Amino acid sequence: MDAQTWRVGCLCLLLLALFGSTRSHGVQSCEEVRKLFQWRLVGPVKGLPDSPRAGPDLQVCIAKKPTCCTRKMEERYQIAARQDMQQVLQTSSSTLKFLISRNAAAFQETLETLIRQAENYTSILFCNTYRNMALEAAASIQEFFADVGLYLFGADVNPEEFVNRFFDSLFPLVYNHLINPGVMDSSLEYSECIRLARRDIGPFGNIPQRVLGQMGRSLLPSRTFLQALNLGIEVINTTDHLHFTKECSRALLRMQYCPHCQGLALSKPCMGYCLNVVRGCLAHMAELNPHWHVYIRSLEELSDAMHGTYDIEHVLLNFHLLVNDAVMQAHLDGQKLAEQVNKICGRPNRIPTQSPRCSFDGSKEKHGMKISTRNGEETLANRRKEFINSLRLYRTFYGGLADELCANELAAGDGEPCWNGEDIVKSYTQRVVGNGIKAQSGNPEVKVKGIDPVINQIIDKLKHVIQLLQGRSPKPSKWERHTGSGGGAAEQVSGDCDDEDGCGGSGSGEVKRTLKITDWIPDEMNLNDVKQIHPTDGGSTLDTTGAGCTAATETMALTLMGVVMLLPRLW
Repeated sequence: MDAQTWRVGCLCLLLLALFGSTRSHGVQSCEEVRKLFQWRLVGPVKGLPDSPRAGPDLQVCIAKKPTCCTRKMEERYQIAARQDMQQVLQTSSSTLKFLISRNAAAFQETLETLIRQAENYTSILFCNTYRNMALEAAASIQEFFADVGLYLFGADVNPEEFVNRFFDSLFPLVYNHLINPGVMDSSLEYSECIRLARRDIGPFGNIPQRVLGQMGRSLLPSRTFLQALNLGIEVINTTDHLHFTKECSRALLRMQYCPHCQGLALSKPCMGYCLNVVRGCLAHMAELNPHWHVYIRSLEELSDAMHGTYDIEHVLLNFHLLVNDAVMQAHLDGQKLAEQVNKICGRPNRIPTQSPRCSFDGSKEKHGMKISTRNGEETLANRRKEFINSLRLYRTFYGGLADELCANELAAGDGEPCWNGEDIVKSYTQRVVGNGIKAQSGNPEVKVKGIDPVINQIIDKLKHVIQLLQGRSPKPSKWERHTGSGGGAAEQVSGDCDDEDGCGGSGSGEVKRTLKITDWIPDEMNLNDVKQIHPTDGGSTLDTTGAGCTAATETMALTLMGVVMLLPRLW
């Protein structure tokens, strides 16, 4: 039963009970009670009394006056009371649940799109500038970004391993096509020897370490952020289907349906009475409140820290530039690298074969992705900020849930006659207890004892994800030093956004672009948006068409590119 059906049903109950309630102090017939019971519990039930009678067999709805209820009705009412409470719990949390689940799905979709876009950029780099090795590099590029996605979405893969694996597979291609160009021995054994030699030789300088540092600082927070959102959904699903104790079920029955037995179907519980019952029933759930508060605060702190080189958009969309830097670094050191490879792997045998060419289809431009500048209002960072601002309103959700349910759904208004568990009164005179387990020791309506293992388990999960959120706030110490992945020497990775991290300056050629979430057109890539310096015929021009690239001009181009490395890149 959804929220709208439940509310309509309640209205029907009120209309059916209208006349019975006017005779509440001296009910003569059980006709209205029978109608309400049959409607609420779907279908007729045998044995319903036609007129009020003594109810010696009743366990909860005990009254001095004659009653319209039987023991069987009381049992069915108790089930209905639990169902009603679960319904109001689900209704009260529906907005919060939708907020988290909608944004979790949106963030995951955005990350998937960013990964596809970064993969396209890298593929286009090879097709435009390193065309002879483009087809051979395609599998490594695809595998690298597949691993990025697996890691982001929770798989047990190691960023250090897949970053090193990518550069390991790249070195044989760079060596065969750029360092020692020509038609080379393509045996698997020789290529494997070059691949294994990469970490000892360090052909790409400190680029692999820089990539690893950036990936570690940006992927881990995003992965943890998504994991935390999924746990938030799990918490709400758990509390939406809370198991009520026997004491709670009896208290809910007394509060919601025992008035029906006396023909008081329109009555509502007094506010204090309602608070005691619902606070008692939700006492264990209220223990979530301090952890939920810290959970939201930790999400906010992590989100605020995800910027600069901690911004996954920046890292993924500029990955291809670092790959380009790595290839140029190896080409400039080509003679030294060739000597080192010859010492380790021997000299290759030359076999006349034709190198495969890039076959990237320029018509994909029609099916690609539209890119906007950082000024877009719907970037991932802005969307995340908007989400946190909305989520912040629910920091005390579990601490004030009982009060909200009574004030908005269950209890009578101020000054109205109300049900106190026994009769209609002007006000509730018993002591009203607070929220949480400790406050229930003096609860006159519900006895709360023991622990709720389900709630304790979800509290443990919240504690764990809070530790992840607080421990995964981007800190350079986590990814500060990496050895053996490139040059073999340890590299200090700064926590700030600087030229070494590809955040600007002449060295990295940073591209400040982000995805505009409202403007996704999947799998499209405009080749004209990717402009690489491609010297041909002795001059520097922009090649965005992918045409007219031969091995000779590529070699000349790369030599000239090394000379102009310090010139600003055109984008």
